[in-house]
Amino acid sequence: MLFMCHQKVMKKEAEEKLKAEELRRARAAAEIPIIWILGGPGCGKGTQCAKIVEKYGFTHLSSGDLLRNEVASGSDKGRKLQAVMASGGLVSNDEVLSLLNDAIVRAKGSSKGFLIDGYPREKNQGIEFELRVAPADLALYFECSEDTMVQRIMARAAASSVKRDDDNEKTIRARLLTFRQNTNAILECYEPKTLTINAERDVDDIFLEVVQAIDCVLKKKQQNAAQC
Repeated sequence: MLFMCHQKVMKKEAEEKLKAEELRRARAAAEIPIIWILGGPGCGKGTQCAKIVEKYGFTHLSSGDLLRNEVASGSDKGRKLQAVMASGGLVSNDEVLSLLNDAIVRAKGSSKGFLIDGYPREKNQGIEFELRVAPADLALYFECSEDTMVQRIMARAAASSVKRDDDNEKTIRARLLTFRQNTNAILECYEPKTLTINAERDVDDIFLEVVQAIDCVLKKKQQNAAQC
């Protein structure tokens, strides 16, 4: 009889510890912002991401960088991804999302926030991200005219020591058309959490607007965490 009572006490204590840990994780998750960084090539989002990281200490995650790092690691997954890319195929969204999720899980304990750079690239990717990882708190869309982006990409290509066959105006404009079509669907789907920023201004002027938006998100996250 005493043994059964002891088991019940132990079980209750274990359940209380589990609930406390779940609450701690929920509070931690509520405090960590997730921000999507959207914008076409040449819009300057890379510069803004660097400034955000410097000011807030957020973790900057790029799907392209994660793919390259996985391939460079020599892991089984990396070899499979390398085979897909070498054959000219596209890495599935499931694989990309898995890499993003793994990176977020690894850093969640120490990260102050996440910048998801260049993702989602289409509406369905955003839906899957929010279902499998977490809802985004904010989407920053750096809007730039097609002509400006073409000029910036061409100038960047001209200054690069590595010349690519697709660094020509016709190909770049085709890429930008696809980007804009996909992005319009994302902006429409996530309008309530999207801030569109004019990215053809001075870098510091753009960053002032970025800071205002992020500070607003952080304030809301702190208020929500306090209510848990």
